[in-house]
Amino acid sequence: MTAIVNAGSSSGTRLPTFADVATARERIAGIAHRTPVLTSRFADARTGATLHFKCENLQRAGAFKFRGACNAIAALPEDARRRGVMAYSSGNHAQAIALASRIENVPATILMPADAPAMKVAATRGYGADVITYDRYSEDREALANTVATDRGLTLIPPYDHRDIIAGQGTAAAELFAETGPLDILLVCLGGGGLLAGSALAASELSPGCRVIGVEPEAGDDGRQSLAKGEVVRIDVPRSIADGALTTHLGDLTFPIIRDRVDSIVTVPDAALVDAMRFFAERMKMVVEPTGCLAAAAAFTGAVPCEGQRVGVIVSGGNVDVASYARFLAD
Repeated sequence: MTAIVNAGSSSGTRLPTFADVATARERIAGIAHRTPVLTSRFADARTGATLHFKCENLQRAGAFKFRGACNAIAALPEDARRRGVMAYSSGNHAQAIALASRIENVPATILMPADAPAMKVAATRGYGADVITYDRYSEDREALANTVATDRGLTLIPPYDHRDIIAGQGTAAAELFAETGPLDILLVCLGGGGLLAGSALAASELSPGCRVIGVEPEAGDDGRQSLAKGEVVRIDVPRSIADGALTTHLGDLTFPIIRDRVDSIVTVPDAALVDAMRFFAERMKMVVEPTGCLAAAAAFTGAVPCEGQRVGVIVSGGNVDVASYARFLAD
């Protein structure tokens, strides 16, 4: 039996465009939350900028990933819906696919690393998905997922390198610009590049003068290396508390969009993520996971100078287990 990959996936040749983002906004309206855009006088004083936080930690399933998953599942043809879908993820894409599949009554199988946060695994199972675990440091998740999808005849929906996923993720930035108007800078966390690529598509159309900047964990700078070299650079699995950004390379679809539309990519250390988590908890009364703090940390550390600028900050997610969260804030 052959694995089926949605026509919006990396098996296709057409890159997504802003038109796909606009279609995704219509498709997921009323299903995905229109998350709030919040401000903080403390953050503005700290950076000398005007920061607009797009709070995807308050999205369904706790992260922006629900946007892309919702869009991809809703776009499936009926025969693919009956067979079910396959995904691989360290947590947020897993939860998003599981929830979107439950809403659309589509069976879902998810491949997750054995060391994924326990609450993310529990939530994925709680949404009704069949979870299979693997060792992220010794096994190839893409190869494993393709094998399972082939054996079971499932449609594979990868976490970032997929037209419907990229378009869905871009709706977060589109909503941000609709609320704030044009911005000077947009800061976006970067793992595999789905959110950054989608955000860049939205910025190019809705705020063409905006500088779009990706932010990676210091330990995993494959995106920065790729942008500098002009080709996809692969690295070993990085080790960072930003578990949602522990990818080893950008995608065939995400890279060309990032190469052509993203101004720069910077990195921040784990300590800066903890500092940002503490800021969100103490000043904005929000739980934000380490990966969700990447963009804010770039502004707070000065990795991206923001003084005098109007800055959009995508707060990508809030899925962190209580024990880890308490440990981070106690350090």
